Amino acid sequence: MKKYISTVLLVVLVSGTASAQAGASVFSFLGLPASARMNALGGSNVSLNEGELSAFMCNPALLSDSTDKVIELGYGYYGASQHFGSVAYSQNYEHNYFAGGIHYLNYGSMKYADEYGNLPGGTFTAQDILINIAYARQLGPMFTVGVSLKPVISAYEVYNSFALGADVGGHFVLPGQGLDVGLSLQNIGWQLKGFFTDENGDSRLEMLPLNLQLGLSYKLPHAPIRFCFTAHNLQRWNLDYQTANIGIKKGDEKVKYYTTTNAKWYDMLFRHTIWAIDIVPRSNKFWITLSYNHRRRQELNLVDTGANVEQKSLAGFALGAGINIKGVRAGVAASQYTRSNYTFQFSLSLDVNQFMK
Repeated sequence: MKKYISTVLLVVLVSGTASAQAGASVFSFLGLPASARMNALGGSNVSLNEGELSAFMCNPALLSDSTDKVIELGYGYYGASQHFGSVAYSQNYEHNYFAGGIHYLNYGSMKYADEYGNLPGGTFTAQDILINIAYARQLGPMFTVGVSLKPVISAYEVYNSFALGADVGGHFVLPGQGLDVGLSLQNIGWQLKGFFTDENGDSRLEMLPLNLQLGLSYKLPHAPIRFCFTAHNLQRWNLDYQTANIGIKKGDEKVKYYTTTNAKWYDMLFRHTIWAIDIVPRSNKFWITLSYNHRRRQELNLVDTGANVEQKSLAGFALGAGINIKGVRAGVAASQYTRSNYTFQFSLSLDVNQFMK
């Protein structure tokens, strides 16, 4: 057990330092929620172990006895032409847990445009594919460790890229106390083939979007309520970003300039957190979840630049519900990324063991 823990801590320290120095990264789609359950929980959760197969995408150590022989299908609607699909399957061998999944994001047909917004005509397509192969092992009644291998493929117009990443994680539970703790380091890896090449024909290789997360889940002993807290991107403090703007000089010349956010320290601290509240009965036959992701709120909330007033939106909030009846799990979640459009995600999983009885 000490060997497993030491290995995980070493990877966390080394990769965390590298990420803090690297800054921005490619393949940001890896941060999308893997299922309706994860969407409802604010986009990610590394501590909640309840038999939800898609949870291994956030923390491979969340595979367990209750995820044996489970098939899960998922679909996400991100707009008129953007679609997200997934399929996953798990298989256990005593206290060794295995799972595999494929996630596909299609951005639809897009118009060609230059950096100033001019449209020369024509369209192109873009898509991302993630393959996730995970393994977890239970080390005693309270602790589980896991690791996953993640090949990533992207194709944007005539540009394509390939990367290889990995996740490592641990899960700790206090039996009978309603407390779960999870730690996960996601997306350890780099591009093996970059989108672009330099003047010498060499690929420009970048890191994957590393994300160190710590989560706590606590269920009240005498009420059907559970609280979930997730701290993400712990490997770097500064989550500021730049926004591109187009200005007009004399003579109708368009110029591009950037504005950088300057969040206060307390705002920056809160941007590292996701909060969720679950309503779950003792029978676990259904769930209703409301969550708040402050970083998503701050980055996606729209501002009327003319009046410098925030426009009303539900960016940062997510709501979902699901059922679990006789080995069939179904869930739906909704969240808002733009003022005019909501994101809807659907998931369906089947416990093969239940149907074979």
